[in-house]
Amino acid sequence: MKNNKKLALGLLIGTTLATVFFFYFYQMFTVANILVNKEDQVIQISDNTSFRDLQDMFYRKDIVQDMVSFSFVAKLMKYPEHIKPGRYLMKKNTTNRQAIQMLRAGDQIPVRLTFNNIRTKEDLAERISQSLQMEAEPLLRLLRNSETAKKYGFNTDNFIAMFLPNTYQVYWTISPEQLLERMSKEYKRFWNKKRAAQADSIGLSPAEVITLASIVEAETNRFEEYKIIGGVYMNRIRKGYLLQADPTVIFAHKDFSIKRVLNKHKELDSPYNTYKYRGLPPGPINLPSVHAIDGVLGHASHSYLYFCAKEDFSGKHVFAKNLTAHKKNARRYQQALNRAKIFK
Repeated sequence: MKNNKKLALGLLIGTTLATVFFFYFYQMFTVANILVNKEDQVIQISDNTSFRDLQDMFYRKDIVQDMVSFSFVAKLMKYPEHIKPGRYLMKKNTTNRQAIQMLRAGDQIPVRLTFNNIRTKEDLAERISQSLQMEAEPLLRLLRNSETAKKYGFNTDNFIAMFLPNTYQVYWTISPEQLLERMSKEYKRFWNKKRAAQADSIGLSPAEVITLASIVEAETNRFEEYKIIGGVYMNRIRKGYLLQADPTVIFAHKDFSIKRVLNKHKELDSPYNTYKYRGLPPGPINLPSVHAIDGVLGHASHSYLYFCAKEDFSGKHVFAKNLTAHKKNARRYQQALNRAKIFK
């Protein structure tokens, strides 16, 4: 009799434990365990992240409510052997199974990659590396590589022209090589038949248009002047005049603190010094906006050969058709600089 009672008690305890275990096991897969009663959160998983690293991050950020159940389900789903780097959106009130499926599949969310106000390859590589997993140096090496530039139809001086300032959606884990492919596609899409025909009609290649647009944009921040200034430079190119663009001299010196270009600055022997060398410089001196590029393509038709900043420092310019008129305009501006104590 006693043995029967013991057996019944053992069966009861066993059944209870099995039920509890089964219920807990069921909950591991079906009950919310990620950001319970919290807001969605974005995480970034780097290359070589271990499962332990991930556990530590989830604990530190309070993403997982029950780490034991998460770890158990993850191991059952063999996630520790299939961790994929990326940027992921962890959604609130998600189950272990849902979260692990998403992470194991590498189902990333894109990054909004924006770059503008860029002057040099170094600036570009650094800016991009701030938004992505990639380091600046590998991208910079590609931008400096002549064979890579040639592959995309550029040289190392104008390769930066392929990067059109905009906001792009890319994955955080994109490689430098993949990024170049993406930028090449965007560049080709931008240079559609209409723009290509416009460039051809003014006798410039797309890369040369961007180079000239970079000078135009460095000269003014007023959209309404892009076409006028573009027309001035095109007039000078057609007449075989030196461009004499101050921003190219500043770029040649790589000293962007220069506010007043002096005669001593113009003596620098550099292909970017348009006071010494005719035609366009070897490549862009910044990454110009679409407005500046289109301003060059659709530049205004006029007889102006010179322009100078207005002495009121409004950012506007005065234009002249001959050197005599230009010298008068320049003298007024130089006097304004002197009054403002801007000597260099």
